[in-house]
Amino acid sequence: MDGRDLVRSVKAVGSGGAAQGLRTVRAAWRRRRADATGLPERGGERARVPGSVLDVEPGPGGGVVRFTRSELRITVAANGAVFWGWDGAAPEPSYALAGRGPEADPRAALEPDKDGGWRIVAERVTVAVSRHGAVEVRTPGGVTLRRDLPPRWWEPADGGPGRWMQRSEVAADARFFGLGGRASGPRLRDGTYRLWNTDPGHAFGPGDDPLYLTMPVQMVVADAATHLAFHDTSWDGTVTLREGEEGAGSGHDRAGTSELRMDGGPLRCWVMVGTPARVLHTWAALTGAPALPPSWALGHQHARWGFGSEQEVRRIVRGYRERGLPLGAVHLDIDHYDGHRVFTVDRENFPKLPALAEELRRDGIRLVSIIDPAVEAEPGNTVHDSGVAEDTFVRDAAGRLVEGVVWPGESLHPDFTDARVRKWWGGLYAERLAQGFAGFWHDMNEPTSFTAFGENTLPRSARHALEGRGGDHREAHNVYALCMARAAYEGLRELAPHERPFLFSRSGWAGLQRYGGTWSGDVATGWPGLRASLSLVVGLGLCGVPYSGPDVGGFDGSPSPELYLRWFQLGAYLPLFRTHASLRAGRREPWEFGEDVLGHARVALVERRRLLPYFVTLAHLARRTGAPYVRPVWWGAPEDRALRDCEDAFLLGDCLLVAPVLDPGRERRTVQLPRGRWYDTATEEVFEGPAQIVVDAPLSRVPVLVRAGAVLPVRGDGGGLELEVWAPEPGRTGFGVVVPDAGDGWNEPDIERFTAHWDEQRVVVEREGRDGGEGPDESPYPVRIRGLSAH
Repeated sequence: MDGRDLVRSVKAVGSGGAAQGLRTVRAAWRRRRADATGLPERGGERARVPGSVLDVEPGPGGGVVRFTRSELRITVAANGAVFWGWDGAAPEPSYALAGRGPEADPRAALEPDKDGGWRIVAERVTVAVSRHGAVEVRTPGGVTLRRDLPPRWWEPADGGPGRWMQRSEVAADARFFGLGGRASGPRLRDGTYRLWNTDPGHAFGPGDDPLYLTMPVQMVVADAATHLAFHDTSWDGTVTLREGEEGAGSGHDRAGTSELRMDGGPLRCWVMVGTPARVLHTWAALTGAPALPPSWALGHQHARWGFGSEQEVRRIVRGYRERGLPLGAVHLDIDHYDGHRVFTVDRENFPKLPALAEELRRDGIRLVSIIDPAVEAEPGNTVHDSGVAEDTFVRDAAGRLVEGVVWPGESLHPDFTDARVRKWWGGLYAERLAQGFAGFWHDMNEPTSFTAFGENTLPRSARHALEGRGGDHREAHNVYALCMARAAYEGLRELAPHERPFLFSRSGWAGLQRYGGTWSGDVATGWPGLRASLSLVVGLGLCGVPYSGPDVGGFDGSPSPELYLRWFQLGAYLPLFRTHASLRAGRREPWEFGEDVLGHARVALVERRRLLPYFVTLAHLARRTGAPYVRPVWWGAPEDRALRDCEDAFLLGDCLLVAPVLDPGRERRTVQLPRGRWYDTATEEVFEGPAQIVVDAPLSRVPVLVRAGAVLPVRGDGGGLELEVWAPEPGRTGFGVVVPDAGDGWNEPDIERFTAHWDEQRVVVEREGRDGGEGPDESPYPVRIRGLSAH
């Protein structure tokens, strides 16, 4: 026995209750024994590189290049995306792709390149392959954006999955973003980042990595162009990044590097090139359009682990109502379950849950339920018994059920990589709908299993269906939550076909946006946690997951009134605006922090409600284009290096620039402006960008600037939609779009486009003719012009 593990076992027994502590010790040893017997031993390994080029075989959109020890298939798709796979790796099977993948570009041609290599020339990109297997992605003008050096494999002498390494070079001026949810971002500094979805087991801050949702998706921003690279393998791995340096040494640039090391899986890659908007549009076409949340899910939501009873829920809702605070949803955590068992209700404390849900719905408030994947391993539990009867739970290499430890105690985990199991699990949501729940948040689905030592997840040797291919948890771990989200989404589509499902998940993988969004998980209460909250939302949006947000106020501890207020003000401009805290944390209701904070929080809530039509429009645009609601300030000008390094502000859509206060004691702050004219929405003061400005940031608000000429859909004083139009610069035309949406159905409303321009001494707002067949007409909505005092 390892001495350190013995110490950790003793500590585990002494914390969290003796019974649960003993369970985590047993689980840790079970996991160790399972992997010792269920995983193949790694013997000697053979190193391999591709070797020299032998011949080529042209094919649609590219072809196959054969080397002495490997072969490389490259295809340029009609939408400009580039795929390549080594050793016969094809785009499918893949958990990331939404379908079969895009069609090949019939105009792309494979032709000889210099020094014995080959290249594929297409309209949007050129891909060159050297005679030793390096792959370069170039702009149509010939600028190299990414150079993947020849890969290296380490294959076990006795067969089985092999490790591999891919080293890539990017421009010296390039900056890295993405890799899923990273607390230290959104710009990723030099360092090593792990690709293994992980519950850190404590409230996290910027220094913690990995977290709950990792994915091998990099967005690389450089002067020449932006590109997104996705290595489609779900195995455990690391990415080591090193930014480049211009003029290093004797005046020569040093390239930036990305070194990807994976424990297994296919070596295959997708690369998309262009502007950030084009890149994410292509990414969404490849991995699926983001799910459209119901409009109520774009309002404020209140959650807590520890509501405890129907009476407490009513007390909280009454507190919001009596103080004039808008509220869209209330979330119930695991304490509303019977003994923490999923798909059950504590009848003593929640005796009439459907009646409570209906009561809240009449007031415009929805009820949202937490869902954990772990099922108590105890006969008599309905979910357990039906799951055993249907053979839905993960088994080990010997065919025995794998038992972990989660909130109910000894637990089993469904194998969501099996379509039959997903169908069964999706049907279980009928119980939740009958209780009156309108939305769902998935938790503990990395998956987490408490252990006294070692990894707090299932044994790596645990067996999974993997859509009939068969495999183990080494391959299934990172896609477990993605498949759980799919099960829920597809089940809800059948159970409630007329309503858009609302779900968000703590964990996931590439393509999660097809089924819903995510949230920060257990972010630590403190100013670093506040800053990490923004990093996570921006970074996830650049990986194609546009709907996310943090636990406002932090998950643990008790925030100071100032910290709570600044977090609340930030949350008011993020897609998922939710207060939440742990069982032992301080309160999170706005009135618990004094009258001043309450008044300022009310202003933030009212402003969020006023901007709801804009958020609805952004949600529809995200679904149709892949563009996130929250965008880095460099979104429209990635060549602006000052903007690339700005991490404390963000764009909300095309129109608004939000500059939250992320440090204590600040009532003024600097803001890095993109080019163009901007108005302070509070004072209507005018600023010209690009520039760095200093603006007031009193406790009553955070600075929000609006682009000149913006046409914003907002909620008018009477509750209807109106247009808030900010005067364009003289001689220029402003613009904006509106997507009117009733709320929950599947109708696809038209995008209404508006322009604003000066006509002598007044600003004229017109709607573009529909279908391009009519001239412009007047706005069908009331219009309010702002910013006139500057002209």
